[in-house]
Amino acid sequence: MGGGGAAGDADGWADQDQGNGGSRGGGEAKRSEIYTYEAGWHIYGMNWSVRRDKKYRLAIASLLEQLVNRVEVVQLDESTGDIAPVLSFDHPFPPTKSMFVPDPQGLRPDLLATSADLLRIWRITDDDAAAPGAADSNNGSVRCNGVGAPAGQQPGVKLCCELNGNRNSDFCGPLTSFDWNDADPRRIGTSSIDTTCTIWDVEREVVDTQLIAHDKEVYDIAWGGAGVFASVSADGSVRVFDLRDKEHSTIIYESSSGGGSNSAATDGGAVLPTPLVRLGWNKQDPRYMATIIMDSPKVVVLDIRYPTLPVVELHRHHAPVNAIAWAPHSSCHICTAGDDSQALIWDLSSMGTGNNSGGNGNGNGNAAAAAAAEGGLDPILAYTAGAEVEQLQWSATQPDWVAIVFANKLQILRV
Repeated sequence: MGGGGAAGDADGWADQDQGNGGSRGGGEAKRSEIYTYEAGWHIYGMNWSVRRDKKYRLAIASLLEQLVNRVEVVQLDESTGDIAPVLSFDHPFPPTKSMFVPDPQGLRPDLLATSADLLRIWRITDDDAAAPGAADSNNGSVRCNGVGAPAGQQPGVKLCCELNGNRNSDFCGPLTSFDWNDADPRRIGTSSIDTTCTIWDVEREVVDTQLIAHDKEVYDIAWGGAGVFASVSADGSVRVFDLRDKEHSTIIYESSSGGGSNSAATDGGAVLPTPLVRLGWNKQDPRYMATIIMDSPKVVVLDIRYPTLPVVELHRHHAPVNAIAWAPHSSCHICTAGDDSQALIWDLSSMGTGNNSGGNGNGNGNAAAAAAAEGGLDPILAYTAGAEVEQLQWSATQPDWVAIVFANKLQILRV
């Protein structure tokens, strides 16, 4: 295990000048900083810390076909150019996602959440994590009660709580994903193969709301505000829920409708939905979200004001897409990554997103139709990794940096 220094030009992002790309000419690499960390196991879960006093800190989690898995918190040392582990601990089952508490100012305890068979909240207790609100005082911080340290856990982390959404059993349907509400950090929403989404009050360690969200397994969930979230499912739909009206949801997109694409399978002439596996909500412009279709090289971008018809479909990957991340500082940029070992950055401003939004459904439809007629939108930057890219995260507090994972490697890249 160890970190790597900055890479040379040949390994950097390449400008894509194919009608709407950069000015360097197609495929020319721009000089980049690239740092690599090699774990002792296959990496799946990964997340940036958002604390401003913990620059270049990330959590990574293993994907091992065994009960005992590992989570590591790693950090880049800017002076040496090495990424090194800060702490590591055992985790039951492979985490489907890991996420730091959304607390840029460091006013709350330094918490890390993971999902697998249960939702677990961990508290990082290294000396540097002490902060004015980190004490167990009643100051509105997210707090969890300790339940004892599991075997193999290092002193730098404490398991605060294990949260099970099944009230009738010690076991629950495995959690596919979760999202921590940055507008209200007391709330975490989880998605499960049992068709439910559960909203937790993690401060009180109780279920706030549990909904049967879909007809089949729910694969991802994303917050769009303090009380609004969306989810995607094996039933092929994107649904938006408002906690003020828990009895109803809005279907934003269905893969069976296709939107003029061939994303759905057919059976005797009937169109069958294709599962949607990932969802990204644009935090800079919540009118827009993006979703990934299972085993598809396509990314679908949606405008929630105009359901069913995508704003645009991104078609430049050559193998299934695994991850999407909206830019944290721009309303019209998105990064996608997949099994073709490519990470692509797209500028969607011409499609009606961001400040150039046309403000009407026909405008979005015409833009998408024009892009399709011209052969589709091209990315503005491309990066080629050493293997299939399974996870992608754009740093919220350092928007010049994107992190990807492939095989047993974590790379952080300057955009």
